Amino acid sequence: MNDTTHGIRIRPGSLADAPAILDMLDGAVAWMNGRGNTEQWGTTPYSQRPGGVARVEGYTTENAPYIAELDGRPVGALVLGSGPNPQVPIAPAGEPERYVRLLVSDRRYAGRGIGAALLDHAADETRRAGVELLRVDCWAGGGGELVAFYERNNFEPTDRFLVKEWPGQVLARRVG
Repeated sequence: MNDTTHGIRIRPGSLADAPAILDMLDGAVAWMNGRGNTEQWGTTPYSQRPGGVARVEGYTTENAPYIAELDGRPVGALVLGSGPNPQVPIAPAGEPERYVRLLVSDRRYAGRGIGAALLDHAADETRRAGVELLRVDCWAGGGGELVAFYERNNFEPTDRFLVKEWPGQVLARRVG
């Protein structure tokens, strides 16, 4: 499938995309740290974390990965699963759902609507699957900017959770 929004092409991803996704995650950690945010993802590049590479490879082989491209260059990644990450204490939805397991964009292309385009693609994929609920969880700390981003993209906050000192927020979007 080739969705195109604002020059962004979204295609199915694969294991071959893992290095590009890891580069985006490493860039996101550096970008957050540069803004003084060390609580969300810490300070260690994602590719150097214990299990980081294997986790991304698993995302691309055990779920539905999608890659956003601009001019043939990967600039964003979305991973859809059928439920939340097992390591996060989130209650089941009680109905079929699609779950955003990962959303990341290349910070060098910030402001171009990459994340929004990937979330719209997730909503379309959810609808095509005959499922009405799309959920995501995110960091709820700092000034709440990440929660606000999802709210701007038609998600509504539902449950909050805590993993050690890490505050999280679950958000839901009805796509039926």
